[in-house]
Amino acid sequence: MAFQPQKVYSLEEYLDLERRSEEKFEFCNGHVWSMSGASFAHNQIVMNLSIDLGSRLRDKGCSAFPADMRIKVPSYEPYRYSDFSALCGEPRLEQIGGIEMLVNPRLIVEVLSDSTEAFDRGDKFSYYKSIESFSEYLLVAQHRPHVSQFVKHGDGFWMNHEFNDLMEIVELKSVSCSIPLSVIYRDVTFPEPDLDNSNVTERLT
Repeated sequence: MAFQPQKVYSLEEYLDLERRSEEKFEFCNGHVWSMSGASFAHNQIVMNLSIDLGSRLRDKGCSAFPADMRIKVPSYEPYRYSDFSALCGEPRLEQIGGIEMLVNPRLIVEVLSDSTEAFDRGDKFSYYKSIESFSEYLLVAQHRPHVSQFVKHGDGFWMNHEFNDLMEIVELKSVSCSIPLSVIYRDVTFPEPDLDNSNVTERLT
């Protein structure tokens, strides 16, 4: 994420920028930064989630949303972009300045990068917790097979599970669905250890 230099935006200016631009921007305390420019692996993982989970959730009467769906975050207004989100039940939408936001996601997924991992694991997760309906969070690494799953329990405690094997299956509690890591990482290339000073890669097919 690259901050746009030498300008402090009002909320109204930010919303106008969002309406006029084909890019996605996020806003905090007058600062605006672009959400564009993801890697091939990042985009492939998001596509895999959208295709596999999207179709199976639709068959269950649930809804899945791609990365351009704005999510209302009460403690980090006005909204944030996740990489993927889903819910079962009726989507609830609100508008601010003519821009539509999803109010009630249950599942939120972020694909990690070097520049966003600390934020996604820390502050952004904390902000997402202010969404009343939010009950499951997936953090998906892109440089190796690794998924962190956080599931909210009734007492507000978040249980953490880690998945590192392509043969493992993530059971999504919030939407009563599952997805294997082999599907999440389909067609994603992982760097291998550089044992002989040559770049060796392996593609999962």
